[in-house]
Amino acid sequence: MKLYETIGRLATEKLASLISKIQDDTATTEDKLHAEILGEIIAMAKNRIAVNENEHAAKKGSGAWVERTSQSHFPHIRLHGGALEDDPLLNR
Repeated sequence: MKLYETIGRLATEKLASLISKIQDDTATTEDKLHAEILGEIIAMAKNRIAVNENEHAAKKGSGAWVERTSQSHFPHIRLHGGALEDDPLLNR
């Protein structure tokens, strides 16, 4: 888990640096692309955390909204939002 935490910290620091360059109008085309990719990865990670928290709360009986309607249901955001363990093509 330490590796993932370090990657997360570095990714958010790099995104902040790239955003600063974009705001200062000194970013290259490559900087802008990297910022877009990092932003998408960070957004997917935030979604993943929220989904996990909601599913955990729902299992405890709360009224938390969850995306999964059944074990065979693989919602779009989960499949394309980084939840690899939910991807039926990868878990054969």
